[in-house]
Amino acid sequence: MGRGNLKTVARVGGNAICERCSIAQTPLTRLRGLLGRRGLGSDEGLLIRPTFAIHTCFMRFPIDAVFLDRDLAVVDVVADLRPWKFASRRGAKSVLELSAGESRRRGIRTGERLQLADAVAE
Repeated sequence: MGRGNLKTVARVGGNAICERCSIAQTPLTRLRGLLGRRGLGSDEGLLIRPTFAIHTCFMRFPIDAVFLDRDLAVVDVVADLRPWKFASRRGAKSVLELSAGESRRRGIRTGERLQLADAVAE
């Protein structure tokens, strides 16, 4: 994923839920998404915006999809979304894609607010 566009996604006033998150907000980056990747690390993710729906066609691995509203509040979490599936949520304005199981492991809950910050350089 592009290193120049990395952000950290964290709970407002709390801990990080995705330490290295790429942002897909141009038509090309939104179209490409995670295609061509073999997986995501536990600290990696992709924030797609604007969108209220995603698909996993042509993907090689399952993901967790965290649907967010315009204020980055969690609208819903779809865990373990397998390849060749589709998911959408009314009211969502962006989707955070994480490695399958990360939303449960990190305790992401509907209603909590998230925020973006610049990722810390390694």
